[in-house]
Amino acid sequence: MSWYISAILAGPLQLAGCGGGGSHTVDTPTGVTTVNAFPKVSFVAPVFLAGLPGTTQAAVVEQGGKIHRFDVDAQVMSTVVMLDISNQVLFSGEQGLLGLAFHPDFTNNGFFYVHYSASNPRRSVLSRFTYNSQTGLASAGSEFILLEVSQPFANHNGGALAFGPDDRLYLAFGDGGGSGDPDDNAQDRGNLYGTILRINVDAGSPYDIPPDNPFFGEAGVREEIWAYGLRNPFRFSFDRLTGTLWAGDVGQNALEEIDIIQAGGNYGWRVLEGTQPFDSSQNTPPNATLIAPVFEYDHSLGSAVIGGYVYRGAASPILWGTYIYGDFGSGRIWSLEYNGVRVVSNREIANVVSLTSFGEDNSGELYAVSGNGDIFRFSESD
Repeated sequence: MSWYISAILAGPLQLAGCGGGGSHTVDTPTGVTTVNAFPKVSFVAPVFLAGLPGTTQAAVVEQGGKIHRFDVDAQVMSTVVMLDISNQVLFSGEQGLLGLAFHPDFTNNGFFYVHYSASNPRRSVLSRFTYNSQTGLASAGSEFILLEVSQPFANHNGGALAFGPDDRLYLAFGDGGGSGDPDDNAQDRGNLYGTILRINVDAGSPYDIPPDNPFFGEAGVREEIWAYGLRNPFRFSFDRLTGTLWAGDVGQNALEEIDIIQAGGNYGWRVLEGTQPFDSSQNTPPNATLIAPVFEYDHSLGSAVIGGYVYRGAASPILWGTYIYGDFGSGRIWSLEYNGVRVVSNREIANVVSLTSFGEDNSGELYAVSGNGDIFRFSESD
């Protein structure tokens, strides 16, 4: 049990407001409200929003396989489907078109990347498409597949992808699904389940592995792995000011967790769920130190964490520098203040039914995405 004790002590902090690893929030008024950002348009099962680089537009991902672009304007009346791959996306439950990332040089090369579920056999696909700036569209025929990962179950596929400040592409996979990681994947660095990956899409064929990845050159280990021991890191993001990588890792029976992702970090699943023991018989890599979450909450407050963003916009100064995240099950949205050592406060600020994601536009303004079809922005109430 020495590894377990060291894991708890090695965690980055003692959770604020949590007695003995429990989970509580400090619910104080913030003067923040949510407003339907685009009340004259609606989407079908939206799961993500991102700014379209080089424009005043945004892109919204629909789980069924379409990506819409539209003006970031409260009066916008219509959208344009810039990509439609619905005929090749497996859309069911947690499966579908799940993530989108624009290449850092998108305005010149038109490249963007998506993460989607496919069938026969069931698998996750990382693909690149090419946007035509003249037509404002991307053809399904421009697809270039970089990675395919078989999925033994229909859940825990992960979904998030993003370019870091280092221009490398980061991609999340869940533990392969089922309940309780039945295939012992998350502690096995020989596969890609339960991980966040880091790859170089500007070299290699179909990609290159950066030599500064933490497991580069290590025998028997997938060198793409940046961090592991995760259950289902459905959403992660980079702080656009500091570059810190934040993730929400969806829990099993009891706890939802917020993590700051470190190179080579082992986040404990399924030895731990959050800071609590889950399966002490689970083997870990030799000399493993398990990293505790920055924050956790129990299932009295929700059931599936939706990782968000550190707010760097201008519309709501009261939120600036806090991590905004929420929960799919309860719809609650919180503002978490972290000083680099510990959580200072965690305040409930809003509620959005069927919360599936958060997203930033090009100016850094933050939006909450509802699976019911609407996109909400944050505003300070009078």
